[in-house]
Parts: sequence; structure tokens; C-alpha cells
Amino acid sequence: MESGKLLSGTLALAVFTAVLGSLQYGYCLGVINAPQKILERHYGRALGVLPENPTPSNHTEEEAPHPSVIMYWSLSVSVFSIGGVVTSFLVGFVGDLRGRIKGMLMVNVLAITGGILMGLAKMGKPHLMVIAGRAVMGFYCGLSSGLVPMYIGEIAPVAYRGALGTLHQLAIVTGILISQVLGLDFLLGNDAMWPVLLGLSGAPAVLQSLLLPLCPESPRYLYIKLGKEEEARKCLKRFKGEYDTSKDMAEMKKEKEEAMKEEQVSILALVRSSSYRQQLIVALMMHLSQQFSGINAIFYYSTSIFANAGVTQPVYATIGVGVINTIFTMVSVMLVDRAGRRTLTLIGLGGMCCCAIAMSVGLVYLTTYSWMSYVSMTAIFLFVCFFEIGPGPIPWFIVAELFSQGPRPAAIALAGCCNWTSNFIVGMFFPYIEALCGSYVFIIFAVILFGSTVFTYCRVPETKGKTFEEISAEFQHRRRRPPPDPKAATELEHLKSSTEA
Repeated sequence: MESGKLLSGTLALAVFTAVLGSLQYGYCLGVINAPQKILERHYGRALGVLPENPTPSNHTEEEAPHPSVIMYWSLSVSVFSIGGVVTSFLVGFVGDLRGRIKGMLMVNVLAITGGILMGLAKMGKPHLMVIAGRAVMGFYCGLSSGLVPMYIGEIAPVAYRGALGTLHQLAIVTGILISQVLGLDFLLGNDAMWPVLLGLSGAPAVLQSLLLPLCPESPRYLYIKLGKEEEARKCLKRFKGEYDTSKDMAEMKKEKEEAMKEEQVSILALVRSSSYRQQLIVALMMHLSQQFSGINAIFYYSTSIFANAGVTQPVYATIGVGVINTIFTMVSVMLVDRAGRRTLTLIGLGGMCCCAIAMSVGLVYLTTYSWMSYVSMTAIFLFVCFFEIGPGPIPWFIVAELFSQGPRPAAIALAGCCNWTSNFIVGMFFPYIEALCGSYVFIIFAVILFGSTVFTYCRVPETKGKTFEEISAEFQHRRRRPPPDPKAATELEHLKSSTEA
């Protein structure tokens, strides 16, 4: 059997177990959306700005939330991202401290703690308990969203690295969909069961904690970081069955030799180093384009967006977005190792730009033409489709492809911080920007998407089917290639024409 093209039950178990952390991340992203009105009522009562026992005729709590309720609600949404920003810097440290497997096992304590805090929210002040639980869960997800792609990127065979890397995003959107379904009023999204809905955020961590001890450690970590060659060979065989490991070991040996030539790269050293500047700019820009595309504005506030678009049952439209989300992530899993990362990202960003413009047009003319609500809904659905084709899944695993073992943990930490920071900015300020810009709010995202498309076309290389060393060599070639000299080019053309004459 050919090395690098093998899939086994152990590899499938390891990837499934790892992406349970991504499932939990997606659940946390989506769970806060559906019960928004219910939580706002509980916040209002706890803050004393709403009556404890409102009468059916009292609709003010539905129509105009108190400013303090809006503030605490926005904080409940965005504090999750603050937690992610704080711990994203620790991804490399935690991953190298005890290994990828034990690292994921350790951080599950945070997930379970966050779930318990939110599950017991009614026993204390709900706004404070939910905010505290969401913050702790953010700490967990900031680490998990870096550890999961790192582990999968290191254990995946080259031929399947894109598809397996995309499973991180597939698990995220599946978690979002599960949270949307469970958030329906007749299930858990009601006055009695909302703490259970939020508390289930920590459930995947329990299952992952039971399965992680059954998964092999990353052979790359064992050999390159710890120098344990024999253990690395054993893990390779556990992942791929009995085969000749010499080719994989030779690749890791070459990567280790390259890593030994350079000192362990810290985050500060990575930022300052000109050797990695091009890769770092590409990695950060891809994460910025993912978050500032406006996708999380839809994930966090889709229910209110659909309501503004004239949808009578916005929660079901939101679930529809989740279904489309999941389906097209599966499409990306099938295409990413065929069409390539760069191609899918370009298609996704360009399509999203067109959809953002169509969405704005639909919202602007909604009061003039009633059928414009269908334009807005269609644009939202297509926006999500294009996002999941490329800009959604690819930034998460391409960072691990762009960097060698030495700078990889620092690069993943920086990219994660960039992602979480922009996630926080969108989650915290979108309601205020929407209030300021009204129906034109998605024009801002359209401009950002257009710029991101141009950048991707000009600067992002194709990494499909290439080893880590080949990708690194491509960037080195770019750095060494001198910029074209216009004067020299003119002289060359003149000489050429003279020769032809």
C-alpha cells in the first residue's frame, strides 16, 4: 500500500474525537441566537427594569428592550469571543506542554465548567451567570479552535489533508445546526428549559474526554518535538496500518532538520521575522476575511435579520440557514482536495460579495416591493453557501500548511487571536452599526469582501497536494525573486527587436 494515501479506523476515530471540540465551538456560536427574546426578558427582570409577573397586554418587553438589557445581551454574545482572544495565544504552549492529545484533554475542564455555570443560571443572577459561563466557554474554544486543526493537520495523509482539515468546519456548522434545532420553543428554547439549552454547551467535552485516551498522539509532535522516533513509527502504523513508514519518517526527518536550523519561534519573533512575513500576512488576511465577511452577523443575529426582512417565522428560516450551512460544508469536504484551496476561496469570497450587495438591495426596497423579502432571504442562503465552499473551512487548516513545525504553533496562535478579535468586534458592534446604517449595513461587508477577493487572487498560493516543505520552498522562492526592473525590461525588448530585425 502506498504511504500517505491510507485511511484507517484509528485515523477516523482520532479525527472524529478531535472535531468534537469543533462541534462544541459551533454549538456555542449558535446557541445564543434562538432564545434571545427569552434571555432579554430574564435579564430585564433580574435588573429590575421589567415587572416580575408581566401581564399578557404588556408588550413593551418584546418591542423595546431597556438599554441596560441591550448592553448585557451584547456582552453575553461577545464575551465568548473575548475569552477566545485571551486563550488563543496559549495554543502553542498548551499543545507543546504535554502533547496535542493531553492538551485537548486538559482544556475540557473549562468546557464542562462553562456548561455548568450556564446550566445553573436560574439559581443566581441569570445575566451574570450566562456571561461568566460564556466567557469560560470562550477560554475553552480559543484553545480548542487552535488545537483541533493543529492535531488534524499533523496526522492527516497529504492526499486527504484538505478534506480532513475541512471536517473542523463541518463540525462547527453541525454544532450550530444542533443548537438551532434544540433552540426551538417546543424543545429547549423556552422559559423553563433555556438553562438546559445553554448548559449542553459542555456536553461534547464529556464524550471527547472519554475518547481521547484511545487516540494516538501526533507522530510529528513525537518525532520533531520530542525526538521519539520509535514511538512516532508506532503511531504512524496505528493511523495507517502495517506499511513501510520510511517515506513519512524521511519527510518528518527533513522537517525536523529544517526546524533545528531555526530557533523555536515565539509569537514576537514571528511578527518581527522577515522570513515568515509573507506566510503570516496570508494567514492573517484569510482569517480577517472570514470574520469580517459578515458571516457571524448572520450566525449571531439571523433571527432578527430575518424578522426585519419580513419573515413571519424567522427561527425556522435560521434553521434553514443551518441546514444549508452543513450541506455546503460537506460539498467543500469533497471539493477541497480536487479544486484546491485558492480556487474555492476565490469563488466563495466573490460569491459572498455579490450576495451582500443583493441582500442590501432587498432590505432597502423591502417597504416598496413586498417580493424583495424573497430577494433578501435568497441572498442570505446563497451567502452562507459561498462561505462554506471556501472562506469558512479553509483558513482554519491552511495556517498549519503554510508554516513548518518551528513557527507553526506561534502562527496558529496569532491567526486564532486575529480570528477571535474580529469575531468579537462583529459580535459586539454589529447591532449598533445596523442601527446606524440600517438596510445598508451589508454594503460595508461587500466592500471588505471585494478587497479580500483581490488579495486572495494576488497573494494566496495553492497548497493542494504539496508537502509542508514544498509550500515553504515556494514562499522562499518568492522572497528571493527580485522585483522586475522596468528599465531592464525595456532594454531587453529593444535588444530582442534588434535581433529579430
